[in-house]
Amino acid sequence: MRMSTKGHYGLKAMFFLALHYGPDPIPLKNVAERQGLSENYLEQLIATLRKSGLVKSVRGAQGGYILARDPSEIKVGDIIRVLEGPIAPLECVSEGVPSVCDQFDFCITRTVWEKVRDSIADVLDSISLADMCQDAEKARKE
Repeated sequence: MRMSTKGHYGLKAMFFLALHYGPDPIPLKNVAERQGLSENYLEQLIATLRKSGLVKSVRGAQGGYILARDPSEIKVGDIIRVLEGPIAPLECVSEGVPSVCDQFDFCITRTVWEKVRDSIADVLDSISLADMCQDAEKARKE
């Protein structure tokens, strides 16, 4: 399973918003500059994250974006699923999607790919944005 730039850049943007979590919105331009991302591309990603309820937008001269929930309540898996879709190493074992494989009932390798999917999902769902901020703070101190 290979992550696209949508998931990679979206997670970087959400991490930046988590680092600066508070009542004041962060202009998207600041996020793009500090994370080395294209502002135009980031606008598309943020729109998707806003529609999913992970971020809120604030209009006006002092506007920008803020996390819709506390960083401890937003898991990496939430972000990845919104931007990339269901987690799956193969389409036939995609999360929450009924099997489309005509060999579903007797596929020997299916259980292997289900375990891979579940392991990836477990890791992504075990890490919150707050955890990432704590890890960044530890790394900064070292």
